[in-house]
Amino acid sequence: MGPVFELSLRQLSGKWRLAVIVLVAAVPVAVVLAFRAAGGAEDRSANDLQDAARVFLDGMIIAAVLPIVTMTLATASFGNEVEDGTLGYLVLNPVSRWSIVLGKMLAPVAVAAPVLVASGAAVALLGFDADPRTVVAVGVGLLAGLVTYSAIFAWAGLMTGHALGFALVYVFLWEGLLASLLGGIRYLSVRAYTLTIMEGIGDSPLDAFADLSIELPAAVAGVVGVSAVFFWLTVRRLRRMDVP
Repeated sequence: MGPVFELSLRQLSGKWRLAVIVLVAAVPVAVVLAFRAAGGAEDRSANDLQDAARVFLDGMIIAAVLPIVTMTLATASFGNEVEDGTLGYLVLNPVSRWSIVLGKMLAPVAVAAPVLVASGAAVALLGFDADPRTVVAVGVGLLAGLVTYSAIFAWAGLMTGHALGFALVYVFLWEGLLASLLGGIRYLSVRAYTLTIMEGIGDSPLDAFADLSIELPAAVAGVVGVSAVFFWLTVRRLRRMDVP
């Protein structure tokens, strides 16, 4: 797995791609700073802090920045190899298919995690005066969402040349619209897993996510189960596909 992981890390950490994800992750922080500069952080009640958590953390980081950054990296993890025809050289090496897939799925996590966790922590501290436990909860939740999205989007990058389009439809239709309207879909929603883990670990104002979340054990099982299923599907696809 090591050589594949290192190769993928170099491929995904190009200057332009890093610049894009840093810029995207910096937008919520800039909005929060503007909010504070305008005096929006003065004398806020508990309800105000919960509203800020909904807007800045859920509305911006979890619903937008997390999936956008992950899809940008994870769809390219296999997508680059398929597009430039180098996947054949990779699978000809004496490396097991599961090891290749694991390296390809972990590379986007390694690249995106520092940026996303730093953005989430800054938004939590500046946006709704989070305590250390809440900051940790935000980081753990974002990591859980990042791993799960990475598994889904890496599979999509191997399955189709239009993986980015698939990822956009999945995030904004399934995660955004349907999961908000139909409560049962939340049990298959990465956004719900992320919110639930944050709420389950952290203190108020993360209680604001109670009506959007599911049971904590179900969320943890969802992260593990969905990641494992898409890992298996990707390994299966890599074993069965005709690689030129």
